[in-house]
Amino acid sequence: MISLTEHVAAFRLAWGLVRVVVSGVLILLYGMTRVDAGTVQADTTLQVLHWWTSASERKAATLLASRLADEGVAWRDVGIPGGAGIGAGKVLKSRVLANDAPEVTQIIGVSIREWADLGFLLELDKVATANKWSNSFFPTIQTLIQHRKHVVAAPLGIHRINTLFYNRKLFNSLKLSPPESWDELVLLAARLKAAGVIPLAQSSEPWQVATLFENLILAESGPDYHRELFVKQNAQAVFDKRFTQALERLRLMKNWMNNPVDERPWTDVVRQFSKNEAAMMITGDWVKGELNELGFATDEAFSCTPMPGTGKYHLYSVDTLSMFTNDYSRVLAQEKLARLVATPAVQADYNAVKGSVSVRRDADPARMDSCARASWHAFAQGAATQAPSLVHRMATDESSKDAIIAVIHRYFIDATVTPADTQARLAAMFKTFGSNKKQNP
Repeated sequence: MISLTEHVAAFRLAWGLVRVVVSGVLILLYGMTRVDAGTVQADTTLQVLHWWTSASERKAATLLASRLADEGVAWRDVGIPGGAGIGAGKVLKSRVLANDAPEVTQIIGVSIREWADLGFLLELDKVATANKWSNSFFPTIQTLIQHRKHVVAAPLGIHRINTLFYNRKLFNSLKLSPPESWDELVLLAARLKAAGVIPLAQSSEPWQVATLFENLILAESGPDYHRELFVKQNAQAVFDKRFTQALERLRLMKNWMNNPVDERPWTDVVRQFSKNEAAMMITGDWVKGELNELGFATDEAFSCTPMPGTGKYHLYSVDTLSMFTNDYSRVLAQEKLARLVATPAVQADYNAVKGSVSVRRDADPARMDSCARASWHAFAQGAATQAPSLVHRMATDESSKDAIIAVIHRYFIDATVTPADTQARLAAMFKTFGSNKKQNP
């Protein structure tokens, strides 16, 4: 029987071969089709591939399309359903292999570097320099959008993943206060269950389970240990007692959810929360944008607070757009979009709809609601308080992320799997990842 780590190693090897082949084809095509942007009639239409398909996400995309239209460029929308961009990532790879890449794509985190390594992404240095991005953006954002000293992505907004949403109606009726520690959270869940209320709205969808788990890791240990696990992938760190405790707490929290915990899109979980059928959600602040779009006002129907134990920290994901080179006929339009999304006005309006916060250091907190202000101020404290999300591609590459999520998900859904089993699997996996990195630097 082939072990899980062997499956992972085989997958990574296969993807590496695909990348080599695609890179070779790209070099050939690049040499045959490159056209000087100054000699080409600029096309004023951009096809934009993304995964913003919920009500609030569509509203945010429509806002960007409207502002782009004001610049004389049409936004051709290609929204691919699927939480965490899983479906959109598959579509993008298929289209690139078919030599049909969209002009603009939502690519985030480590994936930016992977596509830039293949030479597909347009360099936006001229836009970045003219608009003083290096002075305007938080340092973490500036680092994220660069590859080999070139800017290859335009940042949109920062999501805080360690957000606990609580239903004010339920909390007020039971005279409850939002929890600030793990012990308070446990007592709160017990009181809610005693009152016949489901404490936590949650899906068993793998990425949603893993999001909850990395919240527990951050709460238990802080950003340094979170990075040790998911960025450095230190096999020894998996056997730390803090990891064991996070696993045990994940299993305990399963008792606070629907029974059974069914697999649902995140939008369905939000609807359960909005209908007073569950008291809390622990996930990213895109939920705020969705609740607002459903007619629920922040600090009236619901409020948010950091996941207990993470008040000083920011588990982050950053939305970014990258431009594909293709035949260089749309460079002027692509540069217009890149410039536009980073302007102070668009940053403020877009993030207010999306639930995220501005990537700009000069953003005005007075224009933000209480949830956004807390997120923006926490991120502004710098790298020592920031933790890059595993689930949302900020910490590691796509194949490693998927493999780690699969192990955590298996532990969550199968009660016969022990913490020790899970730790052994992950440790072996991390060793395999390390070996592959040495062989393919």
